[in-house]
Amino acid sequence: MTPLHAELARLIAVEGPITVARYMALCLGDPRFGYYMTRDPFGADGDFTTAPEISQMFGELVGLWCADAWQRMGRPGRVLLVELGPGRGTLMADALRAARIVPGFRDALEVHLVETSPVLRERQRATLAEAGVAVSWHAGIEDLPDGPLLVVANEFFDALPVRQIVARGGRWHERLVGLDDAGGLIFGLAPEAFPASAPAGPDGGVLELHELGTRIAATLAGRIAATGGAMLAIDYGYEGPALGDTLQALKRHAFVDVLADPGEADLTVHVDFHALGVAARGAGAAVHGPVGQGAFLRELGIAARAAALSRRAADGGEAQRRALARLTDEGPAGMGSLFKVLAVTQAGLGTPAGFDSVPQAGELSRSPGGESS
Repeated sequence: MTPLHAELARLIAVEGPITVARYMALCLGDPRFGYYMTRDPFGADGDFTTAPEISQMFGELVGLWCADAWQRMGRPGRVLLVELGPGRGTLMADALRAARIVPGFRDALEVHLVETSPVLRERQRATLAEAGVAVSWHAGIEDLPDGPLLVVANEFFDALPVRQIVARGGRWHERLVGLDDAGGLIFGLAPEAFPASAPAGPDGGVLELHELGTRIAATLAGRIAATGGAMLAIDYGYEGPALGDTLQALKRHAFVDVLADPGEADLTVHVDFHALGVAARGAGAAVHGPVGQGAFLRELGIAARAAALSRRAADGGEAQRRALARLTDEGPAGMGSLFKVLAVTQAGLGTPAGFDSVPQAGELSRSPGGESS
């Protein structure tokens, strides 16, 4: 039993079963025992590897995307470059390095990182120590100062808690986490019907409600619509609405039982990009995509960047070729298709870079996908 398991058992014994959303929030963000609050989970020695850790090319292209958006905005003299859930700071470091080639862009930037983990904040501080720009940290988006925004959210929305409702007997019931007779964690259903607007599907069908994610998307989109800017959201997911239980746990690059080791494994869900887009449009912003990550990166010139790096590489470019393939592979389990990219912009900004010659939302799979481990 993990320390957080013991805490959860005491909580449930007193208050009764908790929602899946509360379980996720405690597993990831409990101040003492939460997964992200106590460790650096990234890389080969951690539990999973994200795109910025695979290759510098990813962060560089994201940085140039932001620079292009800034130019489309009319090159404002001050803009907030914001990253949500910035991991080790790798993406931001690569983005800032690439941004040097765009005259005036770095001088206009204020870098703001939204991060709750004290462990990861220190790692980000070390990574960005030589970046040459001032960096501010915030616990939430509500703490960001006023001004036009360029927001990057890479594998951020997948870690936000969701509620799950399950169809049973023609009605929806909320899925809860409770205790069995031995004190183990188990799933169950609330006896009362859940007041969902969607008609109940077949018995056992699961609908995930991305309430926190859509609130954040709407808040940021509202600011972008009012004061200018753009947001780039990159994550594994689908264009819903769709039925499916996508809650998963990852530990040492392998999937594990989501109830087995609370606080010791990463918990994520697949992102419903349709829900994010609806929230952003409702707040007055323009929405582009989603598009597949592979097509997006190719449109931004990742092949040319890989070739340039390969010419200087001691191994003849083998590492770059492997990274290129991993980031853009559009096979059934490839990051190029499983990961999607959504852009949210102010009105009148035009179609952002990477969204011109790629399949649009209606041509993408509507089924929940997998995750790269």
